[in-house]
Amino acid sequence: MQVPTTKSEALAYAKSEVLTSIGADPTVFEGRRKKAKVFRLGGEISPILYWTIAAFMFGLVLELWCFLSYTGRVSPLILPTPTGVLSSAIRLWQAGELWPDIKISVFRIVAGFLASAVLAIPLGILIGAYKGVEAAQEPLNGFIRYIPVPALIPLVMVAAGIGEGAKVLLIFLGTYFQMVLIVADVTRLVPRDLLNASRTLGAKPHQVLFNVLLPATLPGLMETCRTMIGWAWTYLVIAEVVATDSGLGYRIMKAQRFLRTDEIFVGIVILGLLGLLTDLAFKFLQPRLLPWAEEGRNG
Repeated sequence: MQVPTTKSEALAYAKSEVLTSIGADPTVFEGRRKKAKVFRLGGEISPILYWTIAAFMFGLVLELWCFLSYTGRVSPLILPTPTGVLSSAIRLWQAGELWPDIKISVFRIVAGFLASAVLAIPLGILIGAYKGVEAAQEPLNGFIRYIPVPALIPLVMVAAGIGEGAKVLLIFLGTYFQMVLIVADVTRLVPRDLLNASRTLGAKPHQVLFNVLLPATLPGLMETCRTMIGWAWTYLVIAEVVATDSGLGYRIMKAQRFLRTDEIFVGIVILGLLGLLTDLAFKFLQPRLLPWAEEGRNG
């Protein structure tokens, strides 16, 4: 028998001896413990298992789609077949119509979201950090954020015309006021003890703000940006209805006029894939840009 040389090996050996003494099989117990971890509250699973489950769910949705469309249980005008959607996507791509729509839509999303983030994040931090700024800005932002963005389309067209600025402005309006208040809430969640401790150690107000408060909010800011760029994708279709002849939203609306449901699904699927890619990009970057946040979460 090999003598345990580390603390972890000693604990594993002791656990095995206890289970053996009561007549239980340690290997079975370990297998059950690992299986139960999948459904344990707050439990972790391996990346392979994670993506296996995710792929299974996508496959399940695709299988249901195939069943409903190929068997004719749902009219093709409502639910086209996957092969029909794929054929339409290939046709639009070969005609040179799809790629320009994707490019201009991505540009509008990036421009509107970046403009929103650059302005909303600093203001949100100030609102969360200073009560005076909160009194001056939070009620006003709270009022404006409940105004539906489609209701602002006539004003946007008067102010920004019908060019690219109008589309970017609509995406900006749809995300800015929400982001300001969410960033303010993230800032308020920073423990007051952390700020008080920095003051006790002699930090000046600007040092507390930039060296303590701001780094402590970064994980929450990353999650906020991840959430808000999802909102930006939802406002894209609204923005591309405004006197435009390009973009995925325009492609969907044009297909609706001619009852081309297959082309509608092409636009919907591409929007979903682009949104998923941006979400995965944020998930990929967060542990690499903010490794201390992941260590604290796992700890």
